[in-house]
Amino acid sequence: MGSINRRSLCLLAGAACLMGSAVAQRDDAAPVSPEDARDMREVIEAQLAAFAADNAERAFSYASASIREMFGTPEHFMAMVRGGYPVVYRPRTVGFLLPETRGSEVVQRVRMTDASGTAWLAIYNMQRQADRRWLINGCVVTRDSGRSA
Repeated sequence: MGSINRRSLCLLAGAACLMGSAVAQRDDAAPVSPEDARDMREVIEAQLAAFAADNAERAFSYASASIREMFGTPEHFMAMVRGGYPVVYRPRTVGFLLPETRGSEVVQRVRMTDASGTAWLAIYNMQRQADRRWLINGCVVTRDSGRSA
């Protein structure tokens, strides 16, 4: 497999951030069913477990088709997460907030702390598939202000 260079990694990480940038908006939030909330949480937890096990193929399998197309290979995807999202790659703590529908998007906010104890908020854009499964269609990570809004 070819290695991904630093410039490509930055471009890919930037593209992933841009894909998820709209999910940070909070003006039309609506509740999500308990079943969907459970299913989305299971997908994110499974991807986090795959990152913890350094299982690139399994982690990649929880990404939507557009994310898989953007990164091409599980190895490129894992390199982007490892380099651009260290708190998602190796969170010290993980706490799920209630997921919400925002317009046509469904988002799951997850509070995480990194190895140094810094608090972060990962905002996952979730996508329902034709077979009713949920997949991850982007993630934006910001410093957690500590507010529950």
